[in-house]
Amino acid sequence: MRNIRLKELPEELRDRIVARHRSGQGYKNISAALKVPKSTVASIILKWKTFRTTRILPRAGPPAKLSYRGRRALVREVKKNPKITLAELQRCSQEMGESCRKSTITAALHQSGLYGRVACRKPLLSARHMTARMEFAKRHLKDSEMVRNKILWSDETKIELFGLNSKRYVWRQPGTAHHLSNTVPTVKHGGGSIMLWGCFSAAGTGRLVAIEGKMNTTKYRDILDKNLLQSAKALRLGRRFTFQQDNDPKHTAKITKEWLHNSVTVLEWPSQSPDLNPTEHLWRDLKMAVHQRLPSNLTELERICKEEWQRIPKSKCEKLVASFPRRLMAVLAQKGASTKY
Repeated sequence: MRNIRLKELPEELRDRIVARHRSGQGYKNISAALKVPKSTVASIILKWKTFRTTRILPRAGPPAKLSYRGRRALVREVKKNPKITLAELQRCSQEMGESCRKSTITAALHQSGLYGRVACRKPLLSARHMTARMEFAKRHLKDSEMVRNKILWSDETKIELFGLNSKRYVWRQPGTAHHLSNTVPTVKHGGGSIMLWGCFSAAGTGRLVAIEGKMNTTKYRDILDKNLLQSAKALRLGRRFTFQQDNDPKHTAKITKEWLHNSVTVLEWPSQSPDLNPTEHLWRDLKMAVHQRLPSNLTELERICKEEWQRIPKSKCEKLVASFPRRLMAVLAQKGASTKY
């Protein structure tokens, strides 16, 4: 639809509106007598009261390339499809008869509080997943603090020697971005990486284990056999603690289930729910701390990981476990969809 810019009222008509207003007539009567919209009457009278004139005043700058109606139309398009590109918005603007640059569209969206940002990556959730997450949240929302503190949380992660986690900032002069002292060395495939399994509770961090080779069901069972009960004992969780793990096929395999059935109580976990597991935040903190120390090889990377894991304070673990009810409430608020965690 082409946007039609309305013409200014003749100066003679604007003067008549002010004259009738000064004679005591109301906005409604002036509007009816002169066949001018009531809102226009009010606008002209307000201008006269402010500037004591009905003439067209000089504007602060050139006319806007994008009208108010055009901007609102673009905002509607963005809210309808947040992944729409600037090129597509530009075509929409041209179809409305308002051809403008991409920078103009960006500025208009900024005025409406919309900014381009990198989309968060979240697990794909089906209706079945969201239902399971809702049921899990309702079931555990009222768990006591004592129950939460008896949970041993676990997860696996990969840490690269040189990778995305090694982003660093430098102070440099213009034109020196490629000087050796201002660069971070990178190699193909991150220079190698290590896989880690770790666990923690509100009492602190448990064991951190480097996984040699590719993780499979047998290796996972061996990790549990050598580290799970030992970590629970070191953290003084007692015999009646609950073990948390996600639904990775290695975790739900028959031999894993048999071992767990004979050893511990397992927390039934909804699929596709890393946002409910506070261990994810510990991994982030660990990776930041490790890469600040700039390990030079995989052996050093593993050693530094274990050192930094042990340095994570108990207060941090307590805080993450205490966030579990808020995570559950966020799931309920989102009706099972992904949360901010």
